[in-house]
Amino acid sequence: MDSKNVSWTGGGAQEEPPAPSQRLSRQQILTMIAMSSINFSSMICYSILAPFFPSEAKKKGVNQTMIGLIFGWYALFVLVGSLLLGKYVSSSSLNVTQCTRPSTLPGVTVVLSYFQIVQIGAKTMIILGIFVSAVCTILFGLLDRAAAGTQFIVLCFVIRSVNAVGFAAAMTASFAILAKVFPNNIATVLGFMEIFTGLGLILGPPIGGWLYQAFGYEIPFIVLGCLLFLMVPFNIWLLPSQDAYPTGDSFFRLCAIGKIPIICFVVLTLSSGLGFLDATLSIFAIEKFSLSPGSVGLLMIGLSLPYAAASPIFGILSDKYPSARKWMMVSGGMGTAVSFCLLGPVPVIGVSGQLWLTIVMLVVIGFSLCMTAIPTFAEMLICAHENGFEEGLSTLGLVSGLFSAVWSCGMFVGPTFGSYITQKYNFEYASACQGGLTFLAASLQGIYSLYDLHRRRSTQASEPVTDDPAQPGDRTPLLSSFHSSRSL
Repeated sequence: MDSKNVSWTGGGAQEEPPAPSQRLSRQQILTMIAMSSINFSSMICYSILAPFFPSEAKKKGVNQTMIGLIFGWYALFVLVGSLLLGKYVSSSSLNVTQCTRPSTLPGVTVVLSYFQIVQIGAKTMIILGIFVSAVCTILFGLLDRAAAGTQFIVLCFVIRSVNAVGFAAAMTASFAILAKVFPNNIATVLGFMEIFTGLGLILGPPIGGWLYQAFGYEIPFIVLGCLLFLMVPFNIWLLPSQDAYPTGDSFFRLCAIGKIPIICFVVLTLSSGLGFLDATLSIFAIEKFSLSPGSVGLLMIGLSLPYAAASPIFGILSDKYPSARKWMMVSGGMGTAVSFCLLGPVPVIGVSGQLWLTIVMLVVIGFSLCMTAIPTFAEMLICAHENGFEEGLSTLGLVSGLFSAVWSCGMFVGPTFGSYITQKYNFEYASACQGGLTFLAASLQGIYSLYDLHRRRSTQASEPVTDDPAQPGDRTPLLSSFHSSRSL
């Protein structure tokens, strides 16, 4: 399917940005339903660990640093999986109707190797990824039967590793499909999808904490693993067909674009902050405020609720005012940095820690993270197109793979080093370090944005026209919309 035939408006006019239609096609509606279900179910399964797993792991003789490494290990394998799968997410010559039954591709449900990935498409990658995650979620719920110490730790690492590969497959392919089906409004659609990501993060901790208190360690994982199993036939039916062709571009060429590494650093600091809170906040809240695991789950709603609520707003603003994206990232990063320093708070400012202050800072962090995160994918995508990357599902796979990989890198760095600093010093200093890292990323983004603004203004009069009037239909509405609305 040609990318210019899959758009919000269905048109190809190049003179002005096409006005978005309020009517969605059947393909777009089914895609949004499918991706919403994937985001919600994946995030609720991921977030159930935070309220009770750190304390449960301590009972098994695991120290704080190792707990952080267990959380980070998942992200490390998502990183590896995203880099591998993103390159080949669209390298399929098969039509989706040829691969809607996973049983026709034996072995791919367990081993997502290079050669198998080349043979399957984005839809099949999503289905297999959900299936693998469902199996691993249930297996993780059986770990309370493992012996304390080395056996428990090793099994945690193994199951989390395989689960991460499945998650990477589903998320990387879903990003690419969304950008393919909604070329003109990717930030708005991603903002809408983040509502369901936020809902999963909102409901996961309290549901996980309540099920743990009521039924023990195993039931939360079994219940939510079964939820993921239900997503397999659901998405086999819902997901639309997508055809694509292999790309000759690479991650190395993409990362060589000057703006991309800075955006990647911003993304890394965002995810490292979330990973840090996953691994350390529950123990800090239990020890400092004497909260139960169920109450810790409710506390974490303060982070995920504002994120979910603000996502569609920032998505619409990002698409409506493309030139404001970089400043949204800077402002959100600064707000996140200050909030992390006050979360503990850091002892040097002389403010004592209070439960109400922790809740307020979690709310601000959730809001600021949303402001920073929503524009990043659209910025990376238009930057790739501006630098000669082809406009199709192959490039979308590269960008989504890089985005997922960097996000996962942060999810490894945050809990691993954050837990180490927490164990060596305390949560307050570890949170301040996370705030400092975020401040550095926001500062670099601001400096580069000012430099880029000056450079563009100084060369605006001499810039060559990028559109070819003789072939107006060769460029997708996505790139045309971004170019025509760029007003620096």
